[in-house]
Amino acid sequence: MSKRNIQNLRNIGIIAHIDAGKTTVTERMLFLSGVKHRVGMVDKGTTTTDDDPEEQKRGITIYAACVTFDWRDVHINLLDTPGHVDFTAEVERSLRVLDGAVVVFSAREGVEAQSETVWRQANRYQVPRVAFINKLDREGAEFRRVVEEMKTRLRADPLVIQIPVGEGPSHVNNPFRGVIDLIELKFLQFADEGKTVYEAPVPEELRDEAEFDRQQMLEQLYTFSDEMTELALNESPIPIELIRQVIRKATLAGQIQPVVCGSALHGIGVQSVLNAVRDYLPSPLDRPPVEGTNPAKKNAIEIRKPDPNEPFCGLVFKILPAKTGDLYWVRVYSGVLKANSRASCPSTDKKENIAQLWQIHATKKERDGQIEEAGPGEIVGVIGPRYAVTGDTLCDTRALIQLEQIKFPETVIQMAIEPETTADRKKLSEVLDMLKRQDPTFNARENEETGQTLISGMGELHLEVIRNRLLREFKLNVKVHKPRVSYRETIANPVEVVGECQRIVAGQQLFAKVKIRVEPFESEDGKIPVLNRLPPEKIGLELVPPMLEELRARTAGGGPIGNFPLSKIRVLVLDIEFNEFSNNVAFAIAAADAFEKALNQAGPVLLEPVMKLTITTPDDFYGEFVGDLAQRRARIASTDSHSGMTVIEAHAPLAELFGYSNAMRSLSQGRAGSSIEPLAYEPAPKQVVDAFAV
Repeated sequence: MSKRNIQNLRNIGIIAHIDAGKTTVTERMLFLSGVKHRVGMVDKGTTTTDDDPEEQKRGITIYAACVTFDWRDVHINLLDTPGHVDFTAEVERSLRVLDGAVVVFSAREGVEAQSETVWRQANRYQVPRVAFINKLDREGAEFRRVVEEMKTRLRADPLVIQIPVGEGPSHVNNPFRGVIDLIELKFLQFADEGKTVYEAPVPEELRDEAEFDRQQMLEQLYTFSDEMTELALNESPIPIELIRQVIRKATLAGQIQPVVCGSALHGIGVQSVLNAVRDYLPSPLDRPPVEGTNPAKKNAIEIRKPDPNEPFCGLVFKILPAKTGDLYWVRVYSGVLKANSRASCPSTDKKENIAQLWQIHATKKERDGQIEEAGPGEIVGVIGPRYAVTGDTLCDTRALIQLEQIKFPETVIQMAIEPETTADRKKLSEVLDMLKRQDPTFNARENEETGQTLISGMGELHLEVIRNRLLREFKLNVKVHKPRVSYRETIANPVEVVGECQRIVAGQQLFAKVKIRVEPFESEDGKIPVLNRLPPEKIGLELVPPMLEELRARTAGGGPIGNFPLSKIRVLVLDIEFNEFSNNVAFAIAAADAFEKALNQAGPVLLEPVMKLTITTPDDFYGEFVGDLAQRRARIASTDSHSGMTVIEAHAPLAELFGYSNAMRSLSQGRAGSSIEPLAYEPAPKQVVDAFAV
């Protein structure tokens, strides 16, 4: 692979709510760029990026897929991401390594629940983005309503640079038939499945509207350019190239989001999306240098610029397990990564072998896509590493740097599975370990009391997909039990207690006392801190570290209500007493005694996951949904009506939402849609707590 000009590289993601048309947009891009000669169809399971059998069967994207192609003079690495909230980890890790994003909205449904989630994720990583309002040929399409929803629901700053000519399918009075480019003030029509663009003057009957919208666009841009403002005050024409420069500058700064429109299914407007990616989204050089810490220098701050002469630094953001060797997806931030080399992984303090580098295409590596090196900005597949996990940094062995890890949401649902034969038990354990490496929001552990394996994930669909993979890919027949809620436990009040050890063990007298304080506390990373607050003369005693380790081990255990994981607390060690009969064992016993007393005296609280449920239903069924939500202990947070449809946002316990998609279909004769995403852990009511006391 020849070395690319970094300025002409675009690493972008396509993000959106489920069914907004992300994969169709990707297919059109591949077709228009010449990579494909025929457009794949989601409904027929023939798309490039949805190549997993589960994706083809369901018609949704489950795994982020990478495709690479050229458009005009830029090279684009594109990640097509899932829209379903159960697979939000794929969006999270993609946005972490991308430079820009295309956010797709349906002109009919507008800003939906998962649209808000992916927008927040893009905000968190400060990813510049352009918006594509898709499906303008659909019944009920409303371009301007979607733009307004972007402002109100996303707190976005959309800059409309195209407006549609007509809206809706061919049988309505004013069907969608093209777009008006407000920058050049031209009417664009698309033919040959989007390959041919015909430019024409704006029709006379649309000229006033187009000129008004163009003026609105320019006034929005004057804020970002003194030169444009000066030209406007002098009533001088504003050069088109200057307009594009100002749009690019403001987009890169996150001050605006250019909006284009069309219908990806018919190829209308997708060329405009590609041009917007080229003209307005950043190259790796336009992004700030990455920052990390150097563990070899007491975590001193290190900076890496997107420069091939800097030491190598890259981030592992996805792992595809394989029997022949896992394929690690790595974003290179600085330096050059070479095949047959070695790299350090600071989080594991191990050296990793970089045996082969591959150009990634879709979710697989291309057979003929092996490369010798990759420079800054490149996204490549690496074969060779053994110890790194998703979110780990790989770097030059002589210049260590550890980038910030990727944070993933906690799992909210679990299910017990059992292998049908003893022979399958070892194989199941190996497969689950492999799946955990691939998916950071999937977990598996053995329940020591029952011998069952508990798998946990982000939702019912997530676990269903995992179960189907066990059956289909790995030929593992497993008994599957009903999904269960992943509860947590915490405490209501702070408490100070003294734990004691005054006993004879194996003929040896033991003595220790440990005074601790356990209090409600919410840490940023969700972990439970155990802090040493001993008097100065006792801080350095050799008995202290084993005692702290015992307390940390206790915090990783379960609570007194149902042995569920502990959450939202912290432990302070205030004082200790010891004599000649004190040793590590005595202090471990005293610490365990103190911790157990504290949990029981502090008022144990059961926390249940509460979900944000968003329902879009025809107005006729609104009453049925309100009544059903009341029975599910749900609180209605907001309702919004437009075009005969009502959007209900409700907060409901996960325990009441199992099988909700079937209930929703029966309530609305199959005409409503919904999405469910984790919101918070909240105290469970008494009747739920009492069920665990039986």
